[in-house]
Amino acid sequence: MTELRHSESGPVTQEYHDRTAQPVRPPRGVRALKAGLCGAVALCLAVSVVHVILVFLHVAPANTVSKRYGPQINAWVFPFFEQNWRLFAPDPESVNRQILARTAHTRSDGSVRVSPWFDLTAVDRSAVEHHVFPSHTAQNMLRRAWATYVDSHGGDDKPRTERALMMQKYLSNIAADRVAAHSGGTFEFVQLRVVTLSVAATATGAGSRPPTPVENRMLPWWKVTRHAR
Repeated sequence: MTELRHSESGPVTQEYHDRTAQPVRPPRGVRALKAGLCGAVALCLAVSVVHVILVFLHVAPANTVSKRYGPQINAWVFPFFEQNWRLFAPDPESVNRQILARTAHTRSDGSVRVSPWFDLTAVDRSAVEHHVFPSHTAQNMLRRAWATYVDSHGGDDKPRTERALMMQKYLSNIAADRVAAHSGGTFEFVQLRVVTLSVAATATGAGSRPPTPVENRMLPWWKVTRHAR
């Protein structure tokens, strides 16, 4: 027999009271979605913390941790998260540098077709000139890739470290992607030529920088892992 209880509005059954007293659980799909969102947020926070720690170890003075895990730190930081102080102490370019690329493709009869030189720097320059808000890619990607390549290789083109090999691959991928976007076709090798011309010093800056000699540096042929689009 159902027990009756009275309230100000009238009798209330025990069954109704028990049913309304229990909290309503959300559907299983909603609970799964909430759990997934919580997991994604936790993962993002963990990656952010790891990123901050690795970048801190990269810019901090050399210590036991950075010396022991140097290759892992560099693999995370370079080339996309490189840190430097040029924002606060800029080092303007003292030379005009022109980077050109050409590709090679082996035909079915065994002959090799070599493309004409394509001026990568001219493409970046045209994207920057007369542009109110030029992209960071057009301004710095190719220039910084070449500067870091020189820093890691020195005077020759032989990669002696993992970082040097990574920068060589990074530079060749930039050249291959840009040539592919411009001319299409298929190729297996890419080669770069870097022409460096000194910039005449101004009257106020005369003598502050030694003149840079003209340089025409031809890099070796590099195998690319992708074909052109």
